[in-house]
This record gives sequence, structure tokens and C-alpha cells, in this order.
Amino acid sequence: MAAYGSTTLAVVTQPADPPITVLLVDDDPLVRAGLTIMLGGAPDLRVVGDAGDGAQALALVDEHHPDVVLMDIRMPGMDGLTATERLRARRNAPEVIVLTTFDADQHVLRALRAGAAGFLVKDTPPEEIVAAVRQVARGNPVLSPTVLRRLIARVADPEADLRRSRARQRLAHLNDREREVAVAVGRGLSNAQISAALHLSVPTVKTHVSAILAKFGFTNRVQIALLVHDAGLLDDATP
Repeated sequence: MAAYGSTTLAVVTQPADPPITVLLVDDDPLVRAGLTIMLGGAPDLRVVGDAGDGAQALALVDEHHPDVVLMDIRMPGMDGLTATERLRARRNAPEVIVLTTFDADQHVLRALRAGAAGFLVKDTPPEEIVAAVRQVARGNPVLSPTVLRRLIARVADPEADLRRSRARQRLAHLNDREREVAVAVGRGLSNAQISAALHLSVPTVKTHVSAILAKFGFTNRVQIALLVHDAGLLDDATP
């Protein structure tokens, strides 16, 4: 309270947003310790636990309900790919960022198809890791379509033709406008950019994106981008 003469003014403070909670999963304790220190320096992030393998991670997610999981791929016991698939199949699943190296492209793709929100290379600068956690917590993937296409191009895939056919069959379930929105998502456009490109309101774009996710049982926009890429539609896409 602050008093001025005979008038008393109440000072109203807004409650701070709760911190973004993070679970770290890596079989190297030094990596976990470094990430804990790195993320602990951000006032809006809080590390709630760390695990040395996928099975431990599943148990700690049940215990702490983190917003974001930083998940290594190669671990003894249950690996990060299996753990990611099991986590993302749950209701109210945390967002998952895969920790990897460029020599694991095929593994990255499997994780993204399972619903991971993106990937980080282990030597990513600290400030970019912190920014990625914040982005993912807001529902924004941290893997750009440009990087996504580069990753896919690095993978020799003898089943590309079969996957293209299947992807096009799935996309046939969309109406024309949903298909246009899906291609725009695959190109990496935000809802606002799609709105401008297709002359739609932003709420209408959001409705179309939600409908696409529901039709395919997807959990994020990265999966839409992968499907559009599989169908071979990105090269011919225009704004």
C-alpha cells in the first residue's frame, strides 16, 4: 500500500508466468550437468529432472510433467527414438527436442515423424538452445523447412517413390483450401504469412491447420511439412 495524504492507493502486481519446465535425457552425465547449468541461467526456465535413458525419462515425465524434454538419441537400454515415440503417443504429451549430430539424419526423421518438435545439434550455442526451448514451449517447431529439406536430401531412401504415392493418397483427403494451407505450412510460412498469401483471415488459417492436424492425427506442423515433402509438392509450391 502507498499513502498520499488522506488517499490510500493499492499497488497491484501481475503474477509472473510460471517457468517453462524442462527434463534432460542423455546418457552422459557431463552433458546433463552442462545443460542444467546452461538452462538454469535463464530465469524463465526450470530443469525439473534428468535421466540417463529412455525408460528413466518416461518415469520422470510421469512424475514431473515437464513442458519440454531434451532427448538424446543414442542411449543404452531404451533409446531416445523409442522414448520419443512413446511420449508423443500420450495425451498431454510434453514437447520433445531431439539432441543429435548430423550423422544421424535417418534417426532425426524418425523422431520428427513421431512428433518431436525439432532437433538440436549438441554443439549448438547455448543461447540458441535456450531460445529453442522457449519456442517449442510456445508450440513452434525449431526445425525450419529449409533445414528439414536438407536433412531429407542427405538420406538415401530406396522407398521414396512408395512414400510419395502414400503421401499423395493421404493428402487427397484434404479439400482444396486445406491442401493449399498444408503446402504453405510445408514451405515454412507462419499463419500470418499464409493469411496474406492465400487472402484468408488468420483465424481461418488456424482453423484449417487444426483440421489438417486432426485429419491425419498429427501433433505439430513439422509432421505436415514432412507429409507435403514426401508427396513432392514443395518444389512446385508458389506463395
